[in-house]
Amino acid sequence: MRYDLVIFDNDGVLVDSEPISNRLLAAHLTELGHPTSYEESIRDYMGSAMHRIHDLVLERTGQRLPDDFDDVFHARVFAAFERELTPVAGVADVLERLSADGVPFCVASSGSHERIRVGHRTTGLDRWFEEGRIFSSQDVGRGKPAPDLFLYAAERMGAAPERCVVVEDSPLGVRAAVAAGMDVLGFTAMTPAEKLVGAGKLFSDMRELPDLLA
Repeated sequence: MRYDLVIFDNDGVLVDSEPISNRLLAAHLTELGHPTSYEESIRDYMGSAMHRIHDLVLERTGQRLPDDFDDVFHARVFAAFERELTPVAGVADVLERLSADGVPFCVASSGSHERIRVGHRTTGLDRWFEEGRIFSSQDVGRGKPAPDLFLYAAERMGAAPERCVVVEDSPLGVRAAVAAGMDVLGFTAMTPAEKLVGAGKLFSDMRELPDLLA
C-alpha cells in the first residue's frame, strides 16, 4: 500500500451522525435565541470542534453561549445516538479488510473522546478502535482546520505525515489534512464534491475506499 497510516474522520465517515447532531445543534441554538436552520448548521459547523461553535456565535452576535451549552447538547446527542445512530454503509467491511491486510488505521475527530466512544459502542465499531487508535480535538490546542490533530495522530501512531492519508467529509477536515502535508480522500456521500477543495480523490461509496488506497 502507498501509505503507512489511514486516518479516518469519525462523524459522517465512520458513523452516520451528521444528520442527527446538526439537527439537534440547529434546534439548540435556535432555542437559545440564535435562529439556525439544519442547512446552516451543516454549512457553518460540520466538522467543527465545540470551541469553534462558541467562537462563531460570539463573533456574529456578541453573545456567549451558556456555560452548560456543551453538556446539554452532548446529552441530547448521546440520547439520540442510542435511538438512531448507524455506521456509515460499508464501513464495517472496509475496516475488516484493512485489519485483515494489516493496514494501520486510526480515527482523528473534532468530537470529544466521549462522543467518539459512545458512537462506536452504539454501532459496534468499537471492536476496531482500541484506546491507542482514538484521537480527539481534546488532545490538542486547536481543532480542525488547524493541522494539529492529524499531526498528533500521526506522531502517536509512528507515521510520517507524508506517508499518511486522511479520509474526510468536511471542508474543515480537508483543509486540516492538507495543512498537515497529508493526502486526502474526500467522502462525498453527504458533502457536495465542490466543497471538498484540496482532496486528491473523491468517492461517494465507502466500499470504493480499499481500491483508492492501493
